Amino acid sequence: MISKESVIATDYWHRLDDGRVQCDLCPRFCKLHEGQQGLCFVRANRDDQIVFTSYGRSSGFCIDPIEKKPLNHFLPGSSVFSFGTAGCNLACKYCQNWDMSKSREFDTLAHEASPTTIARIAQEKKCRSVAFTYNDPVIFLEYAKDVAHACRARGIKTVAVTAGYICDQPRIDFFNFIDAANIDLKAFTERFYWKITGGHLQKILETLLYVKHETNVCLELTTLLIPGENDSSSELESMTQWVVEYLGPDVPLHFTAFHPDWKMQNIANTPLQTLIRARAIALKNGIRYVYTGNVYDKPSQSTYCYHCGEILVGRDCYVLSDWNIDGHGQCKKCGTSCAGLFEDKPGQWGAKREVVKIQAMNEI
Repeated sequence: MISKESVIATDYWHRLDDGRVQCDLCPRFCKLHEGQQGLCFVRANRDDQIVFTSYGRSSGFCIDPIEKKPLNHFLPGSSVFSFGTAGCNLACKYCQNWDMSKSREFDTLAHEASPTTIARIAQEKKCRSVAFTYNDPVIFLEYAKDVAHACRARGIKTVAVTAGYICDQPRIDFFNFIDAANIDLKAFTERFYWKITGGHLQKILETLLYVKHETNVCLELTTLLIPGENDSSSELESMTQWVVEYLGPDVPLHFTAFHPDWKMQNIANTPLQTLIRARAIALKNGIRYVYTGNVYDKPSQSTYCYHCGEILVGRDCYVLSDWNIDGHGQCKKCGTSCAGLFEDKPGQWGAKREVVKIQAMNEI
């Protein structure tokens, strides 16, 4: 049985000469006196060490279409068992999950589940993968790692939806157990990262380079475009050119629409034309798979063969239509390979969203 507050020791910290303890999980390097919590809320100094205070506790469980993460090149049409915790190690002023990621109340963590329980229920629900999402899984690394091990024992894959703001050694440990990731490339200026998120661009770029070149993780990127903040053509040119040069043309990129939330209520929704313009710039610069999200724009939500133009995977929001790709990821018309993980037949989950209630937590 998981306790109401499960506290476990962590590996990513060291003691300072002034008596404080520094958390080394992410580049915030929170320096804490006894009893203090880090900005993420779930890591704290207790008994002169950094501990993780919410192991086995979640803000809720839900089954989603994998495309909602968004991942368009990882088992399309399949269902994914999704959960998050509370807190975050960034401070994005526009956070669209702020009720969870900015929560500093344990009441948010009203649901409990051991790693083996999550894996078992995901298998019973016929989910192909489990996603660490809603808030950034970097801050619940130890819990996510144990869930991943339990899932792998049952043949279930793991997905991370993350901003990638993590230090070198924890980055290695984290992505070692991840099968697919959607990483937020929130902007391409240091000004935006520091002013709007409280983080730094360079550490995100380092994570992207590591995941692409040092792991086998299926990587996709998301950039939420905020009018007047990160949507200029010059910034989009620079960002997409960097992606092609350093990550390659096969990494899928999702441009998604902003809507007013949390501390940025005074900015209007992103116009569809902004997303279309961003997509055109990315395609011009050589990115082969570019999508729009948080809007209805069917042509830009399908996957096309970059060689012959055939629709490989047709999409109408989260519902799949055309399927002209084989289990090896090859176009059935011309044989060109498409980056990602595909099967001979698409999943049939569709656009459904199913909330899962977990009652008894009696597994270890």
